[in-house]
Amino acid sequence: MKLAVIGTGYVGLVTGACFANLGNDVVCVDKDKARLLLLNKRQVPFYEPGLPELVAKNITAGRLRFSSDIAAASKKAEVIFIAVGTPPQADGQADITAVAEVAKSIARALKGVKKFKVIVNKSTVPVGMGDFVTKVLTDNRVPEKYFSVVSNPEFLREGSAISDFLNPDRIVIGASNSRAFNVITELYRSLKAHIIFTSVKSAELIKYASNAFLATKISFINEIANICERVGSDVSEVAYAVGMDKRIGREFLNAGLGYGGSCLPKDVSALIHVAREAGYDPKILASVNEVNEYQIDAFIGKISKTLKTLRGRTIAVLGLAFKPETDDLREAPSIKVIKALVKGGVKIRAYDPAAERPARKILPEIDFCSGVYDAIEGADAIVFITEWPEFRDIDLIKARKLVKQPYLFDGRNIYDPKRMREAGFKYIGVGR
Repeated sequence: MKLAVIGTGYVGLVTGACFANLGNDVVCVDKDKARLLLLNKRQVPFYEPGLPELVAKNITAGRLRFSSDIAAASKKAEVIFIAVGTPPQADGQADITAVAEVAKSIARALKGVKKFKVIVNKSTVPVGMGDFVTKVLTDNRVPEKYFSVVSNPEFLREGSAISDFLNPDRIVIGASNSRAFNVITELYRSLKAHIIFTSVKSAELIKYASNAFLATKISFINEIANICERVGSDVSEVAYAVGMDKRIGREFLNAGLGYGGSCLPKDVSALIHVAREAGYDPKILASVNEVNEYQIDAFIGKISKTLKTLRGRTIAVLGLAFKPETDDLREAPSIKVIKALVKGGVKIRAYDPAAERPARKILPEIDFCSGVYDAIEGADAIVFITEWPEFRDIDLIKARKLVKQPYLFDGRNIYDPKRMREAGFKYIGVGR
């Protein structure tokens, strides 16, 4: 099929590259000329394993192109994906400005075009956006017989987005008519995945509900971790046993600094706003956010209490991205931890395998190091924030000799406390 994907962020670029790799003719559209210049040079402007190779492969094959001309791309495409950002506003509500602008541009482009188009909301949007986009088109005199708006939420995880796209748990298609449903079903046919057909509004809520549930599991196990610390239990042992229950499952039961990134924080906040706008006070979701914010404050408190004084200390921070295998710093716990420590008079030496470049713009006041041992040399404490695989296998004997003082704060519980203490470290984890 001929596809247009509007937006070349994580979702848009992965979607466009993967659909091109499945044999479709894809044009990815963005108004950011600098980003388009990079992409046309086969350079991906963010870190996602395997994506640069996939983009280059499909550019070479002639199946993937990049453009700033949304009108031309919309006119030629059979299916138009809207994949632009919906960042949170101050009150938690999703900012739909970009989606609205794209919808208006598509409407102007399709005026007078008499070929059926399917317009797909791939962006995470509040319930009712399908109706909103439909109204934008009809207000611009695009007859409804020539288009249908579909909700097709994405469930991509940064760091494994390509695999998630090509091997999905399920594909959700929210459509109001069988013609649009059949078009999108055909598009995904080669993936041989379980397809769920819903109303547009149900599909819009499914993405929010999925992310809110995952966030709830994280905050729940962090709540248990806080209880463990007070009663002398180990949350790692508790979580392992609880997760063996098939009704609960092991995933997202890792206690630590809580969730970050571009999805869970904003989607929980957006769902809270949706609920309150509809006249319902979502008490569980409000508590999920509250526990998540508390985790970072409690962790900073442990560092301050253990070291007794922060001013004049040197602390090595290992891991900046909100999770491994990405350079994304949106809502990353590292930002809040580092800013609090710097405010207290701490000198920070940081290392992250992928996130140094974006971090330099956000944290210009800290020193960036070339590796783990470079960062920890002469440090009064080591703080682990992101569970990058390479951090699990450091030489503990070498590390103990390099540090000035042996305090090790494990914000992701990636180490065995007994092993750390045997190596001479004073270990402080979460819920242990």
